[in-house]
Amino acid sequence: MAVNEIETPVGIARAHVARASNPRGSLVVSHGAGGGIDAPDLTALSAVVGEGWTYVRVEQPWRVAGKKVAAPPKTLDRAWVPIIGRLMHGRWALPGPLVVGGRSAGARVACRTAGRVGADAVLALSFPLHPPGKPEKSRASEALGVLDAGLPLAVVQGERDPFGTPDDVREALGPQAHVFSARGTHSFTKDPEDVLSEVLAWLNTLSGGVDR
Repeated sequence: MAVNEIETPVGIARAHVARASNPRGSLVVSHGAGGGIDAPDLTALSAVVGEGWTYVRVEQPWRVAGKKVAAPPKTLDRAWVPIIGRLMHGRWALPGPLVVGGRSAGARVACRTAGRVGADAVLALSFPLHPPGKPEKSRASEALGVLDAGLPLAVVQGERDPFGTPDDVREALGPQAHVFSARGTHSFTKDPEDVLSEVLAWLNTLSGGVDR
């Protein structure tokens, strides 16, 4: 695995790149506001490399700087766009098609910026549809923007997620989104094999059907 430091307008990010042999595409994800790239689900997804997908876990600049509180959404977006630009261009550019994603706050960033970074699809893990107990403060528009752009969107949601259950997400996003239910809450479980199996199944639907 290679670890690359990437300069952004808001600080240094780190990209942990695991390249697949004869790659079918690339999956680039970021962490949430309360954790890092070692979250169990993000770690489990390393297995996609064995299925032919180059896998990149990105540490946002606020995390690299050792801060405990995540940056505001606009600041996260300002970092994410040049990160993807750096990863997709140059001598060591990642192979397409490009699937961007993340967990929780990282999923929101991927949804908001999918068009700007030239993504071919988006993977949202534990999409925080609304703050716990406040369904009226919906963030569905961020994910709907992906669908409005005609891009495939997969959401893997914990069956007891206080930020929105799988049924809540299905109702908010409609039939165009591929919404999968996983065990656990917003953090899934300590052994999220079901998250991995669902993501692999969805990535297989993209193979050959998404051209860069």
